[in-house]
Amino acid sequence: MDSDSHKPHLLERLSSLLMCEPKDREQLLKLLQGAFQRNLLDADALSIIEGAMSVSDLPVRDIMVPRAQMDVVSLHDPIDKIASFVIEATHSRYPVVGENRDDVVGILLAKDLLRHFAGKEFDLRDTLRPVVFIPESKRLNVLLREFRASRNHMAVVVDEYGGVSGLVTIEDVLEQIVGDIEDEYDFDEAAGNIVLDNSGRYRVKAITEIADFNAAFGTGFSDEDYDTLGGMVIHRLGRLPKRNEVVMIDDFRLKVLRADSRRVHTLLVDPPRGQTPSTVE
Repeated sequence: MDSDSHKPHLLERLSSLLMCEPKDREQLLKLLQGAFQRNLLDADALSIIEGAMSVSDLPVRDIMVPRAQMDVVSLHDPIDKIASFVIEATHSRYPVVGENRDDVVGILLAKDLLRHFAGKEFDLRDTLRPVVFIPESKRLNVLLREFRASRNHMAVVVDEYGGVSGLVTIEDVLEQIVGDIEDEYDFDEAAGNIVLDNSGRYRVKAITEIADFNAAFGTGFSDEDYDTLGGMVIHRLGRLPKRNEVVMIDDFRLKVLRADSRRVHTLLVDPPRGQTPSTVE
């Protein structure tokens, strides 16, 4: 059979591909995933596109920092106490409350405290930036547009009765778009909690219980003060770790592969030489 007989077939396939327009979001995602499988998109690009599409479906309540976990500053505290808290919490913005957490009177930017320590006139109430209140049901894509338009980076979330239910930052929204790149493709969420890495190390989900980690690696870490591997790392540091931070615990080298402003997600575990898990799920 000559080569000309193949041309209509190839042209038909090419035409069919070009004319195949997705009819809904599910079909569009399948086309994008197909492009990834054919190496037309890399994993990072696909993850960002999927994340950007997902923000239109998510309400603020799904990603907000809950009221009980909010780091807030009291309007009535002395400046030195506020400064110590700001240094310890390491955020750049803080809701400032009056009588209770429902009484948010403004937003304090950590950098504004420099006026006080520079010996300049400083009044906390006069320094506060206006607070933006938003409902729990607001969609993330709408919130992101509002953040960009208003140049605000933080909003206080309220429930239907006007009570404070949490807070959300622009970083929280952006993490929904770009924050899952590591786990989405380099660490299969459907796989077990402990997975052998190509380098011979182990990718371990932070939610892995200490008892399971001990059983796998033959260790004897205590679970009295924490239940999970992520909790052990946070307890050792005394704070939430940052991505790529390394912690040494009993000759185990634990590198944080992914963490956000609220929790640790994935760790890369390098056990002592000759010590390997008895079971890898």
